[in-house]
Amino acid sequence: MHPKKTDRNTNSTLSKAMNILGAIVDQPQSVGVPDLADRLGMSRQSLHRLLAQLEAEGLIIKMPNRERYAIGERFSKLALDTMCSANKGIPLRAVLQTLVEEIGEGCNLGVISGQDFVYLERVEAIRTPRIYLETGTRIPAHCTSGGKAMLAFLPDPVRARLIKTMTLQPFTNNTITSRKEFAMEIVNIRERGFAVAVQEFADGIIGVGVPVLGSDGEALASLAMHAPMARLPVENAPDVAGKLQVAARNIAEIWDVAD
Repeated sequence: MHPKKTDRNTNSTLSKAMNILGAIVDQPQSVGVPDLADRLGMSRQSLHRLLAQLEAEGLIIKMPNRERYAIGERFSKLALDTMCSANKGIPLRAVLQTLVEEIGEGCNLGVISGQDFVYLERVEAIRTPRIYLETGTRIPAHCTSGGKAMLAFLPDPVRARLIKTMTLQPFTNNTITSRKEFAMEIVNIRERGFAVAVQEFADGIIGVGVPVLGSDGEALASLAMHAPMARLPVENAPDVAGKLQVAARNIAEIWDVAD
């Protein structure tokens, strides 16, 4: 056995995997194997093996019926967890707290993971009745304003894949369960810049969500609020969305991803 050689090989494999992830992150759309091989100076055999391992770990995804790859949900989640951790947690929560005081309703920051929208951070409003949801709560993305807002601003191939594979389970009479109708809803959200969910997950509750955008215009997360419809009429959603968008830009600056 040769320990030094084994360590060197392990480090080399890790380095190659990191280089692959970096090359895929740098691309505005999915990237093919020939392009990756040329960029990285790797044999296609080695590249295929590492791509398969990264895909198995959920760090990248392979486009349906095409040998092209994009960043996977697990990699995005790891990046967001990093941005929300340690010293950045305090200024991030301060932005949410200021937003809650301005709007008067609880607000959350979350990310799509699988088919769910997961709360990374949540600040409650001090008023009753209120909607109490803890950090880490998972709600189906298709019937929440935060989930729909993030989905609308994901890279095209990732968004298409998610819409194609989502289980559009009904929770209320307002839940969108038609895949065609849901795809149209996502297009409309992208055009207006914010999402609204009117009694789609729970009766009597309205949600408004906006994406937190990176410098490439794609969503890293989304910022949303929920309120009883008695306190927030649908016609007031655009005004609330405007306040959410200001806060979302502040969050992007904290994460050092804005221009």
